[in-house]
Amino acid sequence: MRKFTGARTIAAMFGLPLVALAIIFFVVPTAQGLTVDYNDVAAGTTMLLFLSVAMAIMAYVLVAGRSNE
Repeated sequence: MRKFTGARTIAAMFGLPLVALAIIFFVVPTAQGLTVDYNDVAAGTTMLLFLSVAMAIMAYVLVAGRSNE
C-alpha cells in the first residue's frame, strides 16, 4: 500500500474536499432555483474557497517543516 507522504499530496487532501464543498454550496441553490439571496450564496462560497486555500497552505507548511528523524 502506498503511503501519502508528500507535502503537496497532504495539502491537496486537506484543500480539495473544501473546494468541492464550496462548489456544491454554490451550485445546488443556483441549479434548484431556490429563493436564497444570491449575495448569501456568494459570500458563503467565497468564505469556503478562502478557507480551503488557507487549510491547504497550512497543511503544506506543517508537513514541509517537519523533521525526518
